[in-house]
Amino acid sequence: MTIETDKNDTFGPAGDSRVLNYAAGRRAFLATLGLGAAAAFTYRPTDAKAQSITDNDILNFALNLEYLEAEFYLRAAFGRGLSDSDVVGGIGTLGPVSGGRAVDFTGEPLIQSYAREIAADEENHVKFIRRALGGANGSVARPQIDLNASFTALARAAGLVAPNASFDAFGSVNNFLLASFVFEDVGVTAYKGASPLIQNRGVLEAAAGLLAVEAYHAGLIRTLCYVRNLRDATTLISNFRDSISGAEADQGVNDTAVFGNGSFVSSSNIVPTDDAAIAFSRTPAQVLNIVYANPTLPPKAGGFFPFSMNGNIR
Repeated sequence: MTIETDKNDTFGPAGDSRVLNYAAGRRAFLATLGLGAAAAFTYRPTDAKAQSITDNDILNFALNLEYLEAEFYLRAAFGRGLSDSDVVGGIGTLGPVSGGRAVDFTGEPLIQSYAREIAADEENHVKFIRRALGGANGSVARPQIDLNASFTALARAAGLVAPNASFDAFGSVNNFLLASFVFEDVGVTAYKGASPLIQNRGVLEAAAGLLAVEAYHAGLIRTLCYVRNLRDATTLISNFRDSISGAEADQGVNDTAVFGNGSFVSSSNIVPTDDAAIAFSRTPAQVLNIVYANPTLPPKAGGFFPFSMNGNIR
């Protein structure tokens, strides 16, 4: 595998099977993001009935995640972000986006085409959810999003790069794919985990459609990581996501074993599932742990959302 870092930085050899030191990784991650001090946030995702969470709250939670994915992919594919009309809202404070630029896809026309498709999908997800919420007045504003320091901190904590190295998510095609891998599985598990909280059948159907598209995206990104020999890197990211969310709901794309004609044989692991071949779920709290890059409960703002998401689930 090839991971682009600053030229003066070094890390383990390509394809090595490093073991992630979870405790050290979390400490390094939190130190990098300056999370020693408590951050202000509101947290209400654990019990829908007790906390009076509405379907609109859940849609706004999803909208925060879609803002993040759309801003990432639009920058990578087209060198731009969401339009101003798609980020203002009647709930919360509008924040800027730091980092991100067009990825150089020279020699990689297929991956460039994939990136453009995903970017367009994510932009349309933002527009769709905002319409479902009744427009700007019912939608959360895009919160402040970090697409720069957050990736470096995650890469250091996961063991992708050396403790003093930087990770540019937009610096190479492989880096773009690994950064995409950070998001995609989280989106799938977030939608599945939120589904039992949704009361309106129409909203549930819409969420199922959004989940399906995110799953298509995740399968594509996982396949590309597999064929480009980024397998060990995905496992490091997967292990880190598990460690920071406190749940075994993640898998990289390293080969696994399946039962064939009377014996176990090696196979790919493009689709992360439990023993019943069912996709994993994450609670809103576990999703927040990952996107905030903070293992505490309740989660504290940071990571991709330096000042938390907007809305009631944050």
